[in-house]
Amino acid sequence: MKVLITTDLYTTDTNGVVTSVKNLVEVLQARGHQVRILTVADDVHSCRIGNVYYIRSLPIGFIYPDIRMPTSYRHRLIKELIKWQPDVIHSQCEFFSYQFASHISKKTGAPVVHTYHTLYEQYAAYLLRIKGVGEKAVGKFSRIRLKKADRIIAPTRKVEDVLRSYGITVPISVVPSGIRLEQHQNRLTLEQRAEGRKALGIDPEAPLLVSVGRVGNEKKLDDLLNYFAKVSPEHEDLRFLIVGGGPAKESLEKLAVTLEIQDRVVFAGMVAPDKVQDYYQLGDIFVCASTSETQGLTYVEASANGLPLLCRKDPCLKDVMVEGENGYAFTDADSFREGLDKMLANPQWREQAGQRSREIAAGFGKEAFGAAVEKVYHSVIKKPVASGERK
Repeated sequence: MKVLITTDLYTTDTNGVVTSVKNLVEVLQARGHQVRILTVADDVHSCRIGNVYYIRSLPIGFIYPDIRMPTSYRHRLIKELIKWQPDVIHSQCEFFSYQFASHISKKTGAPVVHTYHTLYEQYAAYLLRIKGVGEKAVGKFSRIRLKKADRIIAPTRKVEDVLRSYGITVPISVVPSGIRLEQHQNRLTLEQRAEGRKALGIDPEAPLLVSVGRVGNEKKLDDLLNYFAKVSPEHEDLRFLIVGGGPAKESLEKLAVTLEIQDRVVFAGMVAPDKVQDYYQLGDIFVCASTSETQGLTYVEASANGLPLLCRKDPCLKDVMVEGENGYAFTDADSFREGLDKMLANPQWREQAGQRSREIAAGFGKEAFGAAVEKVYHSVIKKPVASGERK
């Protein structure tokens, strides 16, 4: 099978979309499929590197940091992909690269499968610069944009429910995104863990909260800093490690100073993707306050690394966390404090919860993910498609 994947992000950023796409490509190729990726370049030059096609672009950071817009939808590289005649086109982003998918689909008759990775209500202020824009505008955009897709993949039931609330009638398949389990099964020794903490200025024996992921306003890390500040007087040895980069990093560092917790919070910044498991394992408890998650990959990664979870209540947690078994959900500062107190008071429970987390994460391997997506491809390819231009 010839599979063309279109995405706004591939090698220029590291986030849940990029992780999901790279895992999918790896599994599809291992299963014998030909895969090509069409994405947006991080400069004004188009090129092909191996099976990845980059289309020149310009930065539009005035809309949202790090966003780039392609400057051509009829480039010779796109014509090359049309000539290649993909059997299926798998779109990963609703914005710029979706137009690539739509154009190539019309020229080749290949069906379009689209994965809806992101719930945009919390991003609307960045993207549209209009105060009060939210679910209604996002729903209308999504409904119009995806009405000609042959199938939508939702990473969770949460996303499926949201899409249906938008009035989207395209068939939806729920396929949880997978992770590279083997990467997160590599364990640090006690000595390596102590050295890693010391390198960050963290006492090897201190209880440590850890957050991993994009440092954006939608992740609500400011809530976590405020909660941390409130519990700090009761837990003087507690520390907080924030791993990742993003547009909110500077403001969060200033907030830590304002809250007078800058000596107890460490901003590690971006880390190499092949080292991220080491940073999870430096921590004792994984924390997250985001409600913008659709895939929940960081929940799964944290679980695979043997961490109990302390996360804001969200439908994304349904298949990853069992309340009281491998974590606790919070809704506000008081429930955050309650869950944290339980976890810190019982080291034996934390050890058992870590093992339960690993058991749950075992069901989220990338192989199962790739096989499920492959089934979706076969189901849409069987659908009759008229020759020439479609729909």
